[in-house]
Amino acid sequence: MNGCVATSGNARTPLTIRTAERAELPAICRLFAAAFLGEVHDSSVERFDNVFEPDRFHLTFDGAELIGSAGVLSREMTFPGNMSRPVAGVTAVTVAPGHRRRGVLTGLMRTQLHGLHEAGAEPVAVLWASEAGIYGRFGYGPAAQQCELALPRGAAFHSTVDLGEDRVREVPREDAYPSLTKIFARVAPTRTGWLSRGESDWKIHFGDEPHHREGASSLRFALHSNGYVVYRAKENWTDRGPRNELLVQELVAETPQAYAALYRYLLDFDLVGEVKLTVAPDEPVVHLLTDPRAALRRNTDSLWVRLVDLDRALPQRTYSSGVDTVLEVTDEFCPWNAGRWRLTVDDSGSARVSRTEDAADLALGITELGAAFLGGTRLTTLAGAQRVREYTPGAVAALSRSFAGDTEPHCPEVF
Repeated sequence: MNGCVATSGNARTPLTIRTAERAELPAICRLFAAAFLGEVHDSSVERFDNVFEPDRFHLTFDGAELIGSAGVLSREMTFPGNMSRPVAGVTAVTVAPGHRRRGVLTGLMRTQLHGLHEAGAEPVAVLWASEAGIYGRFGYGPAAQQCELALPRGAAFHSTVDLGEDRVREVPREDAYPSLTKIFARVAPTRTGWLSRGESDWKIHFGDEPHHREGASSLRFALHSNGYVVYRAKENWTDRGPRNELLVQELVAETPQAYAALYRYLLDFDLVGEVKLTVAPDEPVVHLLTDPRAALRRNTDSLWVRLVDLDRALPQRTYSSGVDTVLEVTDEFCPWNAGRWRLTVDDSGSARVSRTEDAADLALGITELGAAFLGGTRLTTLAGAQRVREYTPGAVAALSRSFAGDTEPHCPEVF
């Protein structure tokens, strides 16, 4: 896509879009830091260099000045049905202060999405949105939520909870890594919304420079034979005694016993007031507690999904029930998706998608399809919000059941 030109609102100042060069990574990081009111750290640039794919990053220039960026990370994500599939992990979407409201973001999004389509690359793009009002106009839908959870120290479990016999033990970072990577590799393919991790992804996810800590300790690692937890400690000494916090970055368990044991380990720390972490909205720990109200919860959007090519994307996942329905889809930003499509799901949950001239059973936008894709946003909910129109009675409910998953989708890392 080198040499693309996007005309700005000022016709006298054309904005040029091209792919990046590796030597431009520090400038991209400076642009990102300026746009997000942060600072550039050499260690962050070095770590990101390991996952930086210059030919998958598009940059916008006003003359010689870099004013915008949007990149793709090549990752895999678990879709419903325990199917790990390639996704375009959209990242570093940035417009420089002073250059906004000029069409820079629209130009980058069009170049990126149209490029994925033209190359026959990943049929699904995913991102985290800094502001929830930005990406709907580009066809992204809020597909998953996250729950910010706070648990008081000593919170009691039901007497029937089985903690197993294996103990949780704290180990140095270098000793923990071999176990972490093996456990994660076994668990990630079973959790909708989880991303694959290569060696460089691990380094970024568990980056531990002082500027990452926000006043807390360095990362600590605790292992169970079937799980692990990575957390920080943050001091909070009050006149009424210690109210220190444990800030959990990641807790992964292969069995219910390991899951309960890891939470018990955190909740039994002396000198601690609360344990805080971000989890899936249907996190089981709430149901371990004798007093579920002890768990303070707040849900927010997390992962946003865009179907780049819906005919290639929809068969990538497994569905919960058979269905045969005709969708009338609107997609102004990527018009090749617009029109009528027949979605047929057999009894095994496998889907086929084809163009059709048959009458539509329901109508919706590509944004709504993206929101429903991982099974976290119900089509019946979207219909109640007037985002889906039903032409054939029962069509929305049937398709909503088919899209639903066994668990809520959740992405445990921001990229």
